Amino acid sequence: MARLRAMSAAELAALLGGDPREAAPWVEAAAACGMAEAQARLGRMLLDGSGVAKDEAAALRWFGKAARAADGPTRGDAENMAGRCHELGWGTIVDWGAAVDWYQRAARSGDAWGKYNLANMLFDGRGIDEDRVAAITLYEQAARAGHPRAMNLLGRCLEEGWGVPRDPVAAAHWYRCSAEGGYFRGQYNHGVELLRQGRRAAAAGMFEHASAEADPPLRARMAALLDESQAQR
Repeated sequence: MARLRAMSAAELAALLGGDPREAAPWVEAAAACGMAEAQARLGRMLLDGSGVAKDEAAALRWFGKAARAADGPTRGDAENMAGRCHELGWGTIVDWGAAVDWYQRAARSGDAWGKYNLANMLFDGRGIDEDRVAAITLYEQAARAGHPRAMNLLGRCLEEGWGVPRDPVAAAHWYRCSAEGGYFRGQYNHGVELLRQGRRAAAAGMFEHASAEADPPLRARMAALLDESQAQR
C-alpha cells in the first residue's frame, strides 16, 4: 500500500486502469484500503469477470462502498452502477425503487449515465411515477454532457412529440449528434433523415456504420429502406 500512496495520480491511473489480469492484485489491495477509484474499478471487474472471478453480489457491495467513499465523477459512476445492479438484478433481486434511488443520487452527482438511466425510469414509469416532461429534461442534460444514447432518445422524443412539442429540425440535430458520437441507433435514425433528404449515398454509409452493432432485424430494415429509395429514383 505504501507504493500505491507514493504514486502520482497519473501513475496510479495507469496501474489501476491497465490489463485487468495484471491490475487485479493492485486494484484489490487499493480497494481494501479504501481507495474509492479502485473500489469502483473492482466492482466493474467483478461484474464482468474481468481479471477476477465473476461475482455480481460482490460487485454491488464494492459499488456501494465506492459511492460512500468517493466524490466527483467516481461517486456518480458508482451510484449509477449500483442502480444498474438493482434495475437488472445483478447480484441482487430486481428492485426498481432502489434503482431509482441510486440513479437519483448519480444524477445529483452530475453523472450523465445516471441522468440517462433515471430518465428511462421516469419515461416508462418504472419504480417511480411516469413523468415524461422530467425525463426529457434529464435526457437533454445528459445529451448536452455528450451522452450519445441520450442524444438519440431526445431526438426520438422531439420527432414523436413524446413529452415535448414535436420539432423535426431539433430531432434531426440530435440524431446527427448521436451518430457522430458513435451510437448505432443514432446512426440509424440519422441515416433515415439523410434518406428523407435524398442523400442516399450518405445514408448508406451511415447504415454501414450502424450495422456493426445493429441486430439482424435492424440490419434488414436498413437494407429495405435503401432498396425502397433505389426503386424510387
